[in-house]
Amino acid sequence: MAKTLENRVALVTGGARGIGKAICERLASEGAAVVMVDIMPDVAEQSAAEFRSRGYDAMAVGANVASLQEAEDTVKAVMEKYGRLDILVNCAGITKDNLLLRMSENDWDAVIAVNLKGSYNFIKAASRPMMKARYGKIVNISSVVGRAGNAGQINYSASKAGVIGMTKSVAKELGSRNIFANAVAPGYIETDMTRALPEEARKAFADAIPLKRAGQPEDVANVVYFLCSPMSDYVTGQVINVCGGFLM
Repeated sequence: MAKTLENRVALVTGGARGIGKAICERLASEGAAVVMVDIMPDVAEQSAAEFRSRGYDAMAVGANVASLQEAEDTVKAVMEKYGRLDILVNCAGITKDNLLLRMSENDWDAVIAVNLKGSYNFIKAASRPMMKARYGKIVNISSVVGRAGNAGQINYSASKAGVIGMTKSVAKELGSRNIFANAVAPGYIETDMTRALPEEARKAFADAIPLKRAGQPEDVANVVYFLCSPMSDYVTGQVINVCGGFLM
């Protein structure tokens, strides 16, 4: 039986670690060739080599998503190797949390540059081959704080809210070319970053969730897979929360 993403090529920014790596795992398990983009080339290559050792088709690219030129160069390298780009998942992101009055301009600019402009850069670069092929699936990783806000995270919240607005605009602009654009908004997901939080803070987060537990990277990856698969061929411009009911 053919896998649902066989002969598809997926580019995942932030794909070498955490949630991005889980997304690559899910897409590769369904037959897609995965391009793992990370700002640290050695980390990307290590993850890609691990995937290849397990029989997956994986390519590593070191790139700073905040650079449009590097986004364009990445897409060019993918096209040279595979001749196509079917799926784009914008997962790369950073946090530089602080209260408004203490937040530096540099911390604001850095988060907007990676989380919001980074997604724009790769959508702009990937849309050209997708438009030519008259097919594409774009999934942008937002956050529940992009919908609800969060004290101490105005830069992150603004960047993730911007991702949602951009997703809807892309869906409207490119829908006639059979290009789909959706967003996924994770809540409290267990990653290296959240595992480093004090136990008290982790418990407080879990207590605020109806399911009373953190999510796993695979929970996000499963929803991303749905949006990249033929099962979502009448779904575009949507935002799906993956938060255990935290945001309703």
